[in-house]
Amino acid sequence: MTVHFIGAGPGAADLLTVRAVNLLRESTVCLYAGTYLDPEVLAHCAPEAELIDTQGLDLDRITAHLVGAHAAGKDVARLCSGDPSLYSAVTEQTRRLDAHAVPWDITPGVPAYAAAAAVLGTELTVPEVAQSVVLTRTQARSTAMPPGEALANFAATGATLALHLAITRIRVLAEELSAEYGPDCPVAVVYRASQPEQLVLRGTLTDIADQVEAAGLRQAAIVLVGRAIAAGIDCAQSHLYDPARVRPPIS
Repeated sequence: MTVHFIGAGPGAADLLTVRAVNLLRESTVCLYAGTYLDPEVLAHCAPEAELIDTQGLDLDRITAHLVGAHAAGKDVARLCSGDPSLYSAVTEQTRRLDAHAVPWDITPGVPAYAAAAAVLGTELTVPEVAQSVVLTRTQARSTAMPPGEALANFAATGATLALHLAITRIRVLAEELSAEYGPDCPVAVVYRASQPEQLVLRGTLTDIADQVEAAGLRQAAIVLVGRAIAAGIDCAQSHLYDPARVRPPIS
């Protein structure tokens, strides 16, 4: 049988793909991260499915569940918060499954930064303001960042930054980023985008840390930094829709 790594999206039960919903209905075992997932997502699972919260389980114990289900002839849904391509430990898990000759596949989901942008009603790439988005994180009590991926290097580009796993270091980050973006640079923090507990904070690199600390945010938040996310931004017109380029339809 197969282990299906499924992007659970930002948390809302109606932001899963059709493929994800179908796989959840068909799988008799579902592993999920209870820390970040809205319980309503689990309503897509079959009533008889075995539900396993991986909160507090290390990768070896998670792998044991996956391998055991496969040996019992069961399909497994392994729910990942957001999209499996970002910070999901899919590489570490699939490597272990390969060693046990367990087949697996991946179904993408809505990433946290996209959900946050939707909540804000903003585009992260705005003509002549920012045409690149950097998805990154910072290091605290976590895996070391590779050489060359210092935040200052990304900030020097002026691109829109989408910072994951960074909310507890917001004050240090704001001070560091001010050198490149300027203290008045717009910042938005979206906590649990699309979930009932959703909270949006808007400010600048000068005041965002005070807002975050006052709200007591410690996890499950995405930090967006850059001129492109300014509310009511005025920008140049995209070349794609330039009147001089667009030709009327041939009748």
